[in-house]
Amino acid sequence: MIELLRTNNQVMVSFAEALLKDAGIPYDVLDQHMSVLEGSIGVLPRRLAVHDEDAVAARRLLIDAGIDVPPIGESRY
Repeated sequence: MIELLRTNNQVMVSFAEALLKDAGIPYDVLDQHMSVLEGSIGVLPRRLAVHDEDAVAARRLLIDAGIDVPPIGESRY
């Protein structure tokens, strides 16, 4: 799995999920249940990951929708 997006912005995560779902690209949202530990204050980012073979298509889809995604293999985090 390749992490494409890491953010505290729940709206952005939901938007990215909708885009990937509509495109038929399988994905996982990691750390979405960490809010139990953080007290639901939104400090811990959620991560969106896709299978290696879907990474290029998923990244292009998110970029075309205006979501800033780092190049595959690079991380801003």
